[in-house]
Formats: sequence, C-alpha cells, structure tokens
Amino acid sequence: MISVTINGKPHQLDVDPETPILWVVREQFQLTGTKFGCGIAQCGACTVHLDGAPIRSCSTPIAAAEGTTITTIEGLADDDGTLSAVQQSWIEAQVPQCGYCQSGQIMSAAALLRDTPNPSDDDIDAAMSGNVCRCGTYPQIRKAIKAAAAR
Repeated sequence: MISVTINGKPHQLDVDPETPILWVVREQFQLTGTKFGCGIAQCGACTVHLDGAPIRSCSTPIAAAEGTTITTIEGLADDDGTLSAVQQSWIEAQVPQCGYCQSGQIMSAAALLRDTPNPSDDDIDAAMSGNVCRCGTYPQIRKAIKAAAAR
C-alpha cells in the first residue's frame, strides 16, 4: 500500500509502485485534467505538484509519492469551486487555443507564482521553459502569469 494525499484527501493505494503518477490520478481518481503528452517528461502536459514542486507525472512512479501530497489542476481551485488566481487569469487572457498543454502550463505557473510572487520575464521564461505549447500561446501565457501576480 502506498500512502499519498491527492488534492487534500488522504488515500491508501494498492497499485503497482512503478505506475506513473499520471495514470494513477487519471485512472484511479478520474482526475483527467492532467494530460498525457509525450510520455518522456519533455513536454510538460502532465505537470502536477508533488509537495508543491512541479514534476512530470508521466515519468514519476507513484512509489516516489509515498507520504507526500500530489496536487493536480483540479486541486488548484477552492473547495467551493472558486478558481485560483492563475486559473482565472488564464481564462481572462484567453490563453488556450487547443488547450491540451494548458493544465501543465497552469501548474508550472502556479508553482512559479508561489515561489516568486512578482516574476520578471526572465523568471517566467525559466520556469515555463519545460512546457511546450504547439499552438504558440506563449505571449498570452506571459500575460496571464503577470495578471495572476497582480491579483
């Protein structure tokens, strides 16, 4: 059994310890906001937080999460459904086009803003460099991050 907290709720998991976190959150908990992109930790679509740090869930085994807290895109909103500042700014800046990478982008942005509340363009570039957007919405992503920082 693997003990883990997912979006604030403790769980005891009886799964293969090598199962990637991505498949546990999607298949065991139906938290489908986290996306499978490349499967080799290169695109960032699968980004979740592990004890607050952004990680690639497609290549991180659930065993690595023993005793930790996993936060998915669904866990950023308040219990009453109020969106986080990052999520709300994303909508207002009309960031998504296809939207596939956006949950990973938002998770990376949320971690950036937690650690650097007023990020510079260089801070944003460094924090977001591992997240690929095939639609090229990078200017809107930067705008949304700056708007969230101002909230």
